[in-house]
Amino acid sequence: MTHPTPAAASGPRAVRYRGRFAPSPSGPLHFGSLVAALGSYLDARAARGEWLLRIEDVDQPRSVAGAADDIRRTLEAFAFEWDGEVVVQSRRLDLYHAALVRLQLAGDVYPCACSRREVADSATLASVDGGLVYPGTCRTGVPEGRAARAWRMRVPDGDAARLAWIDRVQGAQTQDLAREVGDFILLRADGQFAYQLAVVVDDALQGVTDVVRGADLLASTPRQIWLQQRLGVAVPRYAHLPVATNAAGEKLSKQTLAAALDVNAGSGALAAALRFLGHAVPAEMASAPLAEFWPWAIAQWSMARVPALRGKIPD
Repeated sequence: MTHPTPAAASGPRAVRYRGRFAPSPSGPLHFGSLVAALGSYLDARAARGEWLLRIEDVDQPRSVAGAADDIRRTLEAFAFEWDGEVVVQSRRLDLYHAALVRLQLAGDVYPCACSRREVADSATLASVDGGLVYPGTCRTGVPEGRAARAWRMRVPDGDAARLAWIDRVQGAQTQDLAREVGDFILLRADGQFAYQLAVVVDDALQGVTDVVRGADLLASTPRQIWLQQRLGVAVPRYAHLPVATNAAGEKLSKQTLAAALDVNAGSGALAAALRFLGHAVPAEMASAPLAEFWPWAIAQWSMARVPALRGKIPD
């Protein structure tokens, strides 16, 4: 459901705060999704800002038919109200292509012929994402007789590779892009634009000032900051919330068989998510109508109460 505000009509620069919730339509929303949606929503509304909904389906092979509509219906059932139209990434491929061309013209990206197997055979460093740091095989040109499969973003070398930022929940953060990530892919071998490029382009064009999301994406932040710097767009503030995990320490997801949200759970489910984020919720509010719960929760919200944990099992 849309929630129009006077600021929405005057463009991104007219608002002091603009947040967003950007789920991937790979399955139904679960408790972990609700935590991210609730944290981003309350932070935006407590700041009297806007809250946008974006469907991040740029990775088409992972998208499930009907999941995007199910996400919207679930959010509506919990009375989330978003500002403006819902942005769908698969309808914005020309924008990602234009950004890639800008980076190509600036010499910030290069074609790569390496397969995953070749990277695995030649890489020696583990990446922060659990994969391997690209060893730079094609950095000075595609080997003779080979064809480009993908486009990679150059990361800086030496001291310039060390990016630092302050996360509103996790505190001071640093990452050495060269040693912990390496030159990363922006356009994949299957023709799909990478998440890192799409999310940076969308946040910039939508005027997002604050990104509130799960700590599973914390390691992606330096790549996005580097892209923002090279594209000459604003760097938003970041806040990475603890991620809901199962008893094995795995993030709740479709892959770990996380249960879909009960759309009839109302304030009880929202109260559980708010408690997960470090806020005390009286029993009477956990059973209150949604129309009463939301104003109370917005008034109570404080990012300072959110625990600085990367993962956490729901109570």
